[in-house]
Amino acid sequence: MLLGLLSGCGPHSPEPRATPQPPTIVTLGDSVPAGTGCTCAAFPELYARHEHAVSINLAAPGLTSADVRAELRLPAVRDSLLQADEVVIMIGANDVADSFTDDDAVASGARTIRTNVRATIDGIQQLHHTLVIVLGYWNVVRDGRVGVTTYGEKGVEVSTRATGTVNDALAAAADDGGAVYLSTEPAFHGLDGSQDPTALLIADGDHPNSAGHNAIARLLPPVSRS
Repeated sequence: MLLGLLSGCGPHSPEPRATPQPPTIVTLGDSVPAGTGCTCAAFPELYARHEHAVSINLAAPGLTSADVRAELRLPAVRDSLLQADEVVIMIGANDVADSFTDDDAVASGARTIRTNVRATIDGIQQLHHTLVIVLGYWNVVRDGRVGVTTYGEKGVEVSTRATGTVNDALAAAADDGGAVYLSTEPAFHGLDGSQDPTALLIADGDHPNSAGHNAIARLLPPVSRS
């Protein structure tokens, strides 16, 4: 009996296999990735669920690009980023939302966004080299029927122009920092830009509903480990 027990522990015994750990996705940003106003899972959680990943969602309502840049100094944020197999950033709307009708103010805000988002990307890569995805906006303020009611048709055209300026800054920051830029325009406005996004927004016309969050989550690519 003793010989039998010992033989089971011999050199031919299989080594126990380590259980693979799920990838980790860290999200930085404003009220959109935070899921504000929607009693639903926000897109970072939906995306992580689809990818069998762990979501660390650090987004919060009201944040600007300067706020997200400053977050990189916080030990808890740095610890989260060190675990990341992928980082998603969606920020910038609050930099210009209060002044979106002023083209000069929007242009100035866009320059600030580009500087801050590029610095955020660089800070992440200095901590831990990983894939960073920067998401653009379908609109930096209200959209759909609520947007038309609030701003009028001309006002919606102005908001579209402001959104384009912000998205150009975000795309440039991503390109400068070696990150990936993804537009959310096709999800909300369709491939030709003519789709009414009302059905993807909550009653405020500003934040996504469950369908809107699902639409954003579907845009994001499969997660690769760092």
